[in-house]
Amino acid sequence: MRVLVIGSGAREHALLLALSKDPKVSKLLVAPGNAGTAKLAEQHPVDVASGAAVTELARKVEADLVVIGPEVPLVLGVADALREAGIATFGPSAAAARIEGSKAFAKDVMAVAGVRTAHSEIVDSPAKLDAALDRFGPNWVVKDDGLAAGKGVVVTTDRLVARDHAAELLETGHPVLLESFLDGPEVSLFCLVDGETVMPLLPAQDHKRVGDGDTGPNTGGMGAYTPLPWLPQAVVDQIVTEVVEPVAAEMVKRGCPFSGLLYAGLAIGVDGPAVVEFNCRFGDPETQAILELLDSPLGEALKATATGTLASLAPVQWKDGAAVTVVLAAENYPGRPRTGDAITGAGGLGVFHAGTASHEGKVVSAGGRVLSVVGSGADLAAARADAYSKIESIRLPGSHFRTDIGLAALEGRISL
Repeated sequence: MRVLVIGSGAREHALLLALSKDPKVSKLLVAPGNAGTAKLAEQHPVDVASGAAVTELARKVEADLVVIGPEVPLVLGVADALREAGIATFGPSAAAARIEGSKAFAKDVMAVAGVRTAHSEIVDSPAKLDAALDRFGPNWVVKDDGLAAGKGVVVTTDRLVARDHAAELLETGHPVLLESFLDGPEVSLFCLVDGETVMPLLPAQDHKRVGDGDTGPNTGGMGAYTPLPWLPQAVVDQIVTEVVEPVAAEMVKRGCPFSGLLYAGLAIGVDGPAVVEFNCRFGDPETQAILELLDSPLGEALKATATGTLASLAPVQWKDGAAVTVVLAAENYPGRPRTGDAITGAGGLGVFHAGTASHEGKVVSAGGRVLSVVGSGADLAAARADAYSKIESIRLPGSHFRTDIGLAALEGRISL
């Protein structure tokens, strides 16, 4: 099986590594890739947002399966173009990708499906903003209604901060979603979904804030760990039966069945799981940790999902132990990152490239989240030690990373 992966981040690097271990995968290709993926796959330039360009490339390289990593091409309908050309594709249609591309759409699906989520209100005019803000608080959650790569969210107890963020979004033409605050620890649950068939992967926890102790602004994710020692299997089962399966069934009823990876981000409060958000693709940085523990052929699972045969696939198997992802970010991230600096020490196992490029024979920084470093071990403590040992050997001027990924769970400070 010849597999073409679309994207250029650490998520795609991790997908390629996992696919390379599948004996049925005979050839790996990536477009456009990065400085790290070149070691695993044949690289091709492509406009990932163009269905015509991706389809032309898939035909040229004779891909048997195309795996779309990022959300933007999915929301823009790249998967539709590939399917219309008869190419097996892992990733939802544009209509189904609205579960991430439009928070208003996701809220409506959840309401009809009877899925618990935060109370919300869409604000599309500055004139309506103050009155709407008065209906929320003392914790304000302000989101961009569209795609924002994880950075369009502000959670604050300061009404002025909430108002300023909302006003900025409205000024740029983006509708604002105000939500009630959901208390409790957060969980990311990835599920392979083929219509109404749902197969959960390991639960993980992301760390969104830029600084230790969950301080500073939101980012695309600064690290993650899996599995979650504080989360009973019964709660995972509850998320599948009360959240993911009803949403999948509702999307089938609406004529936009989901095919691909449905990512449920949830808060586990005193009343049980409640949805914070849905994503329509593998999340980053959780994917890097989850795939580290995968003990089943990834290509087989993705192909079954893409071809509508997931129901006949045996449940995926997992290695014992734990895995931790730590993100190395460029100076000034999540603001405008410093780029173009040489990176050294990033060639070892468990180092996944994201914002990197090759320049004059050197690997240089080319984005905000530059590398994901994955450690594994018999337990969370060992996995953390492995990850931080690896990241300490990497040099990038001005770079920064969180030192507390998974620490609260390790110290028993998270409980239900």
